[in-house]
Amino acid sequence: MAKDDFVRHRQPWKSEELAKLRTLAAKGMGLKAIAKALTRSEESVQDRAKTDGIGIAKLR
Repeated sequence: MAKDDFVRHRQPWKSEELAKLRTLAAKGMGLKAIAKALTRSEESVQDRAKTDGIGIAKLR
């Protein structure tokens, strides 16, 4: 699967998505689970969390 196949590429973040990101991160969910719940890439979620100062649990 090529990177060009990703449909949601570079979509702006909606306020509902940001609220859900904060909620899931506060519950202690991992990056992969949050990305799946928001249907966004892990990199996108990680970048946005860093921008907004939201800490995501590092699950091992």
